[in-house]
Amino acid sequence: MKYCSTRGGVRGWDFRDVLFSGYAPDGGMFMPESVPVLHPDTLRSWRGLPYPRLVVEVSSLFIPAQLIPRQDLEVLVAEALSGFSVPEVVRIARLKEGLSILELFHGETLAFKDLAMTCTVRFLDYFLRKKKHRATVLVGTSGDTGGSAIHSAKGLSGLDVVVVYPRGRITPVQEKHMITCLEDNVHVFAADGSSDDIDRPLRRLFADQELVKSHGLMSLNSVNWSRVLIQLAHFIYAYLQLSGPEQAEADAALPELEVVVPTGGAGNIAAGFIVTRMGVPLKLVAMVNSNDIVHRTVTSGDFSMATDVTQTLAPAIDIQDPYNMERVFWLLLDGDGASVKNMMEEFQNTHRHTLPENHRKLLSQVLATGSVSDDGILETMRRCWEENQYLLCPHTAVAVWHHYRCPHSPGLNRCYIATASPAKFQAAVERAGLTFDLPEAVRALDELATRYQNLERTPDWCKDWEESLREKICGLVQEKHRDSS
Repeated sequence: MKYCSTRGGVRGWDFRDVLFSGYAPDGGMFMPESVPVLHPDTLRSWRGLPYPRLVVEVSSLFIPAQLIPRQDLEVLVAEALSGFSVPEVVRIARLKEGLSILELFHGETLAFKDLAMTCTVRFLDYFLRKKKHRATVLVGTSGDTGGSAIHSAKGLSGLDVVVVYPRGRITPVQEKHMITCLEDNVHVFAADGSSDDIDRPLRRLFADQELVKSHGLMSLNSVNWSRVLIQLAHFIYAYLQLSGPEQAEADAALPELEVVVPTGGAGNIAAGFIVTRMGVPLKLVAMVNSNDIVHRTVTSGDFSMATDVTQTLAPAIDIQDPYNMERVFWLLLDGDGASVKNMMEEFQNTHRHTLPENHRKLLSQVLATGSVSDDGILETMRRCWEENQYLLCPHTAVAVWHHYRCPHSPGLNRCYIATASPAKFQAAVERAGLTFDLPEAVRALDELATRYQNLERTPDWCKDWEESLREKICGLVQEKHRDSS
């Protein structure tokens, strides 16, 4: 298995190279040069596997045994997923009227990011220990990624983690998961801007190949292929649990599963689309909040940013730059790197691109979308509680809104992705007129000391933020040299 850039300038990289990279050197994102196709018999044989074992099976298709032998892969995944609060790691809540919700939020920071992040950090640590090397992780977060990266990597001697979050645009619990972590290898910045603003200086830092190479700089956003790789597993898990593939005749088409995903940076949607290319019959629905660029792209071809990021009750998907759509476009255009390069460079330079109608039609055939207002989020949270006594986080409510607008029909297999626990979004729960008891681990965050640095909004803020982060990254290397000497 080799990897290439979505923009056509890089080919032949192995998993380890890609794991330690952010964007490809040509500005693109890494993808497997070929996507393995699963035989229906393979899917049927996986039907009863526990989730961690399924992660191993899927990962082994993309990570050659020469890099991580099978027995080592099994140990790494088992260790990564051992700290989740339910024995099965993920689980499905089966509610009234065919409402099935895949809960992915039982990790330490109560968000789906913990699934892929813990595994990815274990892979990193595995290679770093073998080579006795160090790396610096640089993460911009819209809410959940930063906390997950911090808690997955805290205390590891070979990794420093530098996280930047948008001050005032995330919930108190999301913020506390980051700023209460005082380990020496964790460094947190609060920026006076949106998550899309944060991405600008980070892209400039990752584009500096000398900095990347000399300081082992890498990303743990879903830019990192390993994050997307692990997310393939929960789509396949949902399919195996809810579609009944073992009941289909050997020569019959496998039944379809509709998967509805709350969407921001589009990493989950990219993973779902890859799974369809692997031969799993999924029908994907991307649900967004008022930051509706993905919805506009699919319905009208308008792939352009709004002037500002709208703050909503679902802050982790308050994103106007859904960067993983680049992976979707690459798959859609059968790996045409030149076309993807032109499209994405125009988008990055002008913040807009209009999809040709033939491309838009192709996209609409593989991806349905919808957009939900804050009022729709609150209405969905209330209704789900009234009918099921089941509490949704506002992001999951963005997806479940689809259930009430497009009622479940007999014979339709459908799954909604629950990306976070409602415990992280107490203000939204209260606005919906609902109450619940916070878990003890969340209440305890209020008693912990905090540590972070501010990135102020200056006239030349992008350059100033870049310089502050560069200074921190370079300083970390000097500190380690002093400590080792």
